[in-house]
Amino acid sequence: MIPIEVKNISKRFGQTQALQDISFSVERGELFGLIGPDGAGKSTLFDVLVTLIPPDTGTAKIEGLDLVNDYKKIRHLIGYLPGRFALYGNLSCKENLEFFARLYGESIKKNYRLIAPIWEHLQPFKNRKASALSGGMKQKLALCCALIHRPKILFLDEPTTGVDPVSRRELWDILTVLKREDISVFVSTSYMEEATLCSRVGLIQGGKLLRSNTPAQIQTDFKGYLFAVHTDTIYQLLQHLDGFKPAQDFYAAGQQVNIVLNDLSQEASLRSYLSNIPVKIKKINQVQPSIEDCFIQLMKG
Repeated sequence: MIPIEVKNISKRFGQTQALQDISFSVERGELFGLIGPDGAGKSTLFDVLVTLIPPDTGTAKIEGLDLVNDYKKIRHLIGYLPGRFALYGNLSCKENLEFFARLYGESIKKNYRLIAPIWEHLQPFKNRKASALSGGMKQKLALCCALIHRPKILFLDEPTTGVDPVSRRELWDILTVLKREDISVFVSTSYMEEATLCSRVGLIQGGKLLRSNTPAQIQTDFKGYLFAVHTDTIYQLLQHLDGFKPAQDFYAAGQQVNIVLNDLSQEASLRSYLSNIPVKIKKINQVQPSIEDCFIQLMKG
């Protein structure tokens, strides 16, 4: 049985097409990442899949159950970590955990092994009110509460937004461990670098799923050859690149400008062009495209 199977899901809010003809599946024990910028449709898709709102068209099955007709049964099979902190701030960490365990008719003792690596971080603060925790600790507590009934599928909507880098790394380490427990994980993020930590990813923009595959295959499918040009005057370089016709695309990427060429034979022309413009170039080198580079190409294509 496929844990998540989505076919042609669409959702509109007034004049806004939030989701358009979305189709994908998530396998047992897979860590599937939904990657896209703010406003791409990630949270709307999550709201549909965790049965908070119905789709306008299309169908979806969660553990073989129909998303619309069997929503009450589905809610007992999934764990959900929303994009905003949704626990009870006036309750302590321990009280929140006990509440969610009772809500699902479970005991903390029964499933403690599953949450133990996370709860160890919270143990010193177990009597502290949830509202007084740091961002990273709040997410760890929310994850414990979402896992305490041992769900078959865990949904996490942008769990690392606003979380410090160390806590982000720890959270992804925990998600990787969950795969060994045969728990399917469906996680969204706007951090492109987190895509490489997933088994497979779906790239979403404007409510459309642009591509779904392994991170390695998405990078392999990049069309053209990517060159990184390092300079202290990025804006001036971008202006001059308008005159370099062989460039398939060019854009700023951090402290460099990325240029896409259709053919490696055009590298000599690129170097010659850059040496004749009034911009000081520090270094030019061919680089492997990142998930972000692939996303930009798919979005523009």
